[in-house]
Formats: sequence, C-alpha cells, structure tokens
Amino acid sequence: MALEKESVESIIAKFGKNEKDTGASEVQIALLTERIRQLDAHCKLFKKDKHSQRSLQVLVGKRRRLQSYFRRANLEGYRKLIKELGLRK
Repeated sequence: MALEKESVESIIAKFGKNEKDTGASEVQIALLTERIRQLDAHCKLFKKDKHSQRSLQVLVGKRRRLQSYFRRANLEGYRKLIKELGLRK
C-alpha cells in the first residue's frame, strides 16, 4: 500500500523547499495525508481488513501529532497547509 514514486516526488516538489526536502513538517503531513486517503479507500472496500484499519489509526495519530507541532511552530504555514490539503471542513 505504498505511494507511487511519481506521487511522492510531486508532493515533495509542491510542499518542500527542494527535491530532497523530505523532513519538513509540511512534506511529512502531505505524504501522510495521501497515504491515509489511499488506506481509507481500501478500508471502505475491505471492511474486515482489521490490520489495515489499525494501520490507518496509527497514521492518523502520527499526522495529528505532526500537525500539532507544526501549528505551534508556524501558525500561518499550518493554516495554508490545511487549506491546500483540504483537511478541515
């Protein structure tokens, strides 16, 4: 259930400072969001796949902790990122 190389590169190019910037909070949150969306679609299709549901919960928790850190560190960047990713409704 890994992300395709092209989608990872496009996310890094969009949210990172350069093509090697995978450690920035924005990039990590965007990559986790993409993985969560894929895994959510999988879990809706295969309702009895409890292992994937657990993995989805772990990823959501990790993203939430990163978002909390990023909100404390850079509030304007956080608001821009949330708007671009469409996380809050």
